[in-house]
Amino acid sequence: MPRLSPSPTAPRPRAVVVGSGPNGLAAAITLAEAGWRVRVFETNSTAGGAVRSGALTRPGFVHDLGSAVHPFGVGSPFLRSLPLDRYGLEWVHPDVPLAHPLDDGTAALLHRDLWATAAGLGGDARAYERLVGPVVAAWPRLEADVLRPLLHAPRHPFALAGFGLRALLPATLLARTAFRGEPARALFAGLAAHSGLALGAPGTSAVALVLAALGHAYGWPSPRGGAGALTTALVAHLEALGGRVVLNTRVERLADLPDADAILLDTSVPTLLALGGDRLPVGYRARLARFRPGPGAYKLDYALAGPVPWAAEAARRAGTVHIGGALGEIAEAEAAVARGEAPARPFVLVAQPTVFDGSRAPAGCHTLWAYAHVPNGYAGDYADVIEAQIERFAPGFRGLVLARHVSAPADLERGNANLFGGDVNGGAQSLDQLLARPVAGPNPYRTPIRGLYLCSASTPPGGGVHGMCGHHAARAVLRDAGA
Repeated sequence: MPRLSPSPTAPRPRAVVVGSGPNGLAAAITLAEAGWRVRVFETNSTAGGAVRSGALTRPGFVHDLGSAVHPFGVGSPFLRSLPLDRYGLEWVHPDVPLAHPLDDGTAALLHRDLWATAAGLGGDARAYERLVGPVVAAWPRLEADVLRPLLHAPRHPFALAGFGLRALLPATLLARTAFRGEPARALFAGLAAHSGLALGAPGTSAVALVLAALGHAYGWPSPRGGAGALTTALVAHLEALGGRVVLNTRVERLADLPDADAILLDTSVPTLLALGGDRLPVGYRARLARFRPGPGAYKLDYALAGPVPWAAEAARRAGTVHIGGALGEIAEAEAAVARGEAPARPFVLVAQPTVFDGSRAPAGCHTLWAYAHVPNGYAGDYADVIEAQIERFAPGFRGLVLARHVSAPADLERGNANLFGGDVNGGAQSLDQLLARPVAGPNPYRTPIRGLYLCSASTPPGGGVHGMCGHHAARAVLRDAGA
């Protein structure tokens, strides 16, 4: 791969971004909208980081190489502000955003409609309305405060305080005290498991409440044609603003970059350490070295001869399916990962986009996307364990498999250096690392090197395809420049 060698005749960029994931592109767009000349450098041959699509199994099957379903993508205040539909982005909404099958052949469902969701939870209907309803109602006021650094003066302090009282609780505690029945408890546990933390950890309820609120407010859609369509639209908008993305270019040292007023790194913390080298103060390097990665992801992509035969009929109409059974089983699986173990019965996140987007597979065929949490850097063979969980809730699934592509944590990191050890969230999203992400300070995006900023998911508000980390980092650049 060629190293970066700037042309002496190229116009001087005012800002340079390293990495073209959604946060890097969000940072570049924010600066370009302010009139800055921006150049983005990307190692891979396609832009997007973990938001890309391509061939993994057989010809005609389009798979998502990273993220697949995007409640934050459609619900992000920054992404919503962009005219991405002008560049062909179309969100495909499934009939049911989320299904959580249970062993008795039924499933708890998250509908776009709050009350339809509650009604499906039987005796817990009123409890669900009382717990989630206020978050949904307050979300237009909450989103600006939730999707930014935790240490800030809130715009809506009363709404944020009401949210925080329950959001800070461990998910296992809140699920067991709020709900009596297993369907509601399991649904809540599956939402909380997106945190990548043991469900007994403080703050895991926040993830469940936010994802539920996003589902009711905006849905859990996927871009038509694959996740890469979102990246294509972001790049097209950046280019319309005069920005430029340079592909197939590895940045190995800060000195490799062209002269610019600001450099923004959409990279992992280890990459920041490597690029900054001895220019970073010893104390800052030591604090960065203490930043903990999140769990790894072990990902499977399937080409299927037909739709997944879920035992729970309702799961066949869902875009996302959470596999893991009851609350206790999910909690044990995520606790095992936190202990450094690969659980025998993992919690598995599944997306089945071709049920609603036939453009991504040959007629009559389907794709399936699935991953489970494993310890960071896990090097074992885990594919059959994940597949057994799918078969458990969809008997006959294995008979539909035409091809399977395995992405272990090391494979994910090779494809995208930000996925350190398979970590898809840019670092553990524990409460302490949301307060100090990646280190404590009044401006988490600015580094001690003048003009150098971090804009990846290793900064607030953390993981998710929302672009808010990049947007906030770019706003910090503009403030520092007096703009």
